[in-house]
Amino acid sequence: MNKISKIWRNRKMNNKLEVIGIDHGWSMMKTVTQVFVTGVKEITTTPALFGDVLEYDGKYYKIGTVRQEVKDTKVEDDSFYLLTLAAVAKELKKRGLSDAKVFLAVGLPLTRFGAERNNFIKYLTKNKRVDFRYENEAYHIEIDDVAVFPQCYAAVVDKIPTMAKKTLVVDIGSWTIDIMPVINKSPDESKCVTVPRGLITCMRSINEQCVRQLNGEVDETEIQNIMRYGRSDIDDEYLAIIKAEIEDFVEKVYNSIREFGYNLKTTPIVFVGGGAVVMKNFSNHEAKNISYILDVKANARGYEQLAIMGLKTAKRLA
Repeated sequence: MNKISKIWRNRKMNNKLEVIGIDHGWSMMKTVTQVFVTGVKEITTTPALFGDVLEYDGKYYKIGTVRQEVKDTKVEDDSFYLLTLAAVAKELKKRGLSDAKVFLAVGLPLTRFGAERNNFIKYLTKNKRVDFRYENEAYHIEIDDVAVFPQCYAAVVDKIPTMAKKTLVVDIGSWTIDIMPVINKSPDESKCVTVPRGLITCMRSINEQCVRQLNGEVDETEIQNIMRYGRSDIDDEYLAIIKAEIEDFVEKVYNSIREFGYNLKTTPIVFVGGGAVVMKNFSNHEAKNISYILDVKANARGYEQLAIMGLKTAKRLA
């Protein structure tokens, strides 16, 4: 028996299954209590400071700071695996744990769910038992299993029983916009669509215009703050461009909804995801049929809630 196996044999683990919901966004990672930038970069020497530093498999990684570039899928390299370990550590610390049996509840876009689900599960379960350190604290986890749920649906799962006969849920994320009709309190999968025009495309458009008009860029963190709060003390010329581009993005979202055959004045619309606050702050469409779920952790909460419900039904949750 090797050294690691002996350590695991002798370690008394927390027997309670810890269900951890994680929303793997291209811009932000979210759990039910944590939000941090989807950034991971290897540190080639032993770090002097260990804030937001992950140590795994003999290497050090800085978590957060600058988001990574969008790729075709989330399993192309180890980035999202490492970010998952960081998310688990942050959540376990909040629960006062460092040794745990973990059940991961995660999500994928509605229209890519079937095609990517199995690969995502294999990716997250490639190591059954994992020893790592986060912020210089040791963590020892056993991945019990992974459940994958459709994003957008998860964000509103607790609201569906109160929805009107026909409601449109629009989840605006970093990279995609999911449009999901709920008919008679049940999602209509045949009419669900995913549009690859999320907030990152808006931020790119903003900086393209800033370079074209003012020969300079604005940090994405500053743009996100303007999206969130609608104000900033940066230079007025840049602020004007940013606001104009965000307003254009909002109008394009509404145009997409129109193109799919929905009446903006009569269809109940619920905006969720990181872009919900953008739609609320920068929209000219003020109507009683439009509402917003502004909690950016709503999908992560939904994943966790759905997993707990499933485990209780299967009687696996202590």
